Parts: sequence; C-alpha cells; structure tokens
Amino acid sequence: SVLNAQTERFTLTGLAGVIEALRDRPAGTPKGVAVIAHPHPLFSGTMDNKVVQTLARAFVQSGWESIRFNFRGVGASAGVYDAGQGEALDMVEVVRQVAAQGPVALAGFSFGAFVTTHAVQALWDEGRVQKIVLVGTAASRFDPAPLPAAAHERTLVLHGEKDDTVPLQSV
Repeated sequence: SVLNAQTERFTLTGLAGVIEALRDRPAGTPKGVAVIAHPHPLFSGTMDNKVVQTLARAFVQSGWESIRFNFRGVGASAGVYDAGQGEALDMVEVVRQVAAQGPVALAGFSFGAFVTTHAVQALWDEGRVQKIVLVGTAASRFDPAPLPAAAHERTLVLHGEKDDTVPLQSV
C-alpha cells in the first residue's frame, strides 16, 4: 500500500543490518524530515499500518518529507525484535541517515510511540527535533522515556478515550 505513485522504497543500514524504508515528499521544499515508527512487530505492526500511513500523509500535506521504516525483523529489515531498545537505536540511525541536518519530526503509533520517546531523548540535545507526535502510546505496557520539559510544547499526544489496550489515564 502506497501513499502515492511517488512513494520511494529504499534501504538503510542499521545496527542489525538492512532497514527497509519508504519516503514520500511534499510539493516544494520540505520543512524538514518526519520519521514515523510503527506498532508492535510481534503483533503484525509494519510501516504499512493504516495509522502510520495516515501520519505520513498528514506530514506530507503539512510540507514535511515523510520516512516510514520497518523495525528489525519486520518485512525486509534484518535482525530480531529487541523489546524497544534496538528499535529506538534503529530509529535514531534512520534519522542520522535521512536527515543528517535540519529540522526533524518524530512520530509513532502504539509501540512505535514508546520507541519514539526514546529516540527523542537520544536526539533532543542536538536541537533539531521540532515536532513530536505520539498516537496511542503504549504507556501501561512499556516505559516511555521522560521527555524534557521543553519538548512538551512541541508534542501532540493522541489517545482514544475508550482505548481497550492502554487506558487513557496511564498516558
């Protein structure tokens, strides 16, 4: 499933080997690069997840280049599930390779939101993280990284009031 005919499939190299990724570009000069993390790999989470696609589309419509990638062990990405630690390292590595400089947005859905918090924590001191989007954060199942106070005003948290997997109060 693709956002449009211009979706580019490419690979990067992560700590566990090949990382499979998709890129979508907005019309004109991008505001920056948005890197989006998918839901739990052991429960069918991939970069083709409909929420991940919707996040990518929203970033592109807002003028951002959008990068989705498969965590280790998913699709054509090498490696095996690493409970979020290796996945966060991979997300940081994706940022380093697709957005070596300039503004960055980080987003994730469910397990991907948990991973995103750890990537934000790792990248924050570089001063490039402009936007953070956390959708359905798996806060009661994993320990999200505490975000710096300055990150709060740049963060959009979306969570269902009646989410049957993670209660709203835990987010």
